[in-house]
Amino acid sequence: MNNFSSNMIGQRVEAGVIIDKDKCIGCDICVQVCPMGILALDENKKAYMKYDECWYCTPCEVDCPVDAVKVNIPYLVR
Repeated sequence: MNNFSSNMIGQRVEAGVIIDKDKCIGCDICVQVCPMGILALDENKKAYMKYDECWYCTPCEVDCPVDAVKVNIPYLVR
């Protein structure tokens, strides 16, 4: 019996942009520089991904003054 789902156990899916909520100061810079508009601030003024359509262009990571943003560039895109 071939069980396709058992072959998928070791795989993980990660977000394109990872925000460290402890470092985020809610400055809104990453939200403003994202050309795709995928970032937003939550009710606590912390950045988060509204949806996963990242182009891996990195201005959000580069412009973050507290290094709270990490762009997780997939291996095949590097």
